[in-house]
Amino acid sequence: MRHRKSGIKLNRTISHRQAMFRNMVTSLFKYDRIKTTDAKAKELRRWADHLITLAKRGDLHARRQALAIVREKNVVHKLFEEVQKRFGKISGGYTRIIKVGRRAGDAAPVSIIELVDHDDHARKKKARKKVKAAKKEAPKAAGQDMTAEKSAEKPRAGTEEEKQASTAEKDAPQEPADAEEQSAESGRQAEQQTPEKDESVETEEEKKE
Repeated sequence: MRHRKSGIKLNRTISHRQAMFRNMVTSLFKYDRIKTTDAKAKELRRWADHLITLAKRGDLHARRQALAIVREKNVVHKLFEEVQKRFGKISGGYTRIIKVGRRAGDAAPVSIIELVDHDDHARKKKARKKVKAAKKEAPKAAGQDMTAEKSAEKPRAGTEEEKQASTAEKDAPQEPADAEEQSAESGRQAEQQTPEKDESVETEEEKKE
């Protein structure tokens, strides 16, 4: 069983593995970002978090412990000077791992590990607040739209003047039809009556004969 044995071996001896990670963590704090494989990046994150915790302590013993790991004194002094400004208000989450694909040749998964600033955390908090505010406002806007639709569907109650005008129109007598329509109707009635007169004349003539 592999109990109480943290970290990964990476198919290397202890001395080789520690020397490799000491070089990598020195480069990380010197250039703020490096490119390596996924497995090494995840293990390097533990080393970087430990050194930042020592720098936040800031005493002489912590500085000596950091100098025992990092190979360059200038990098240690830079870390201890800038740690409060960069990581003072955050506790954890000092690094970010970005996957960039696979390496040509052996197709090993490659990632970029970089240090995260306090400004990045502030931007993330602002973005989260905006998203929460938008989610809260969305149901309110939907409710307002529903009320507007319901009010549009309901018939608008007319004023007293409009009601009086409508009742006056109903009570008013209907206007006579136009003169042309009256003449047309009278012509139709005359046509219908003429054949009846002719038939009556014919019947009288037959009786005389």
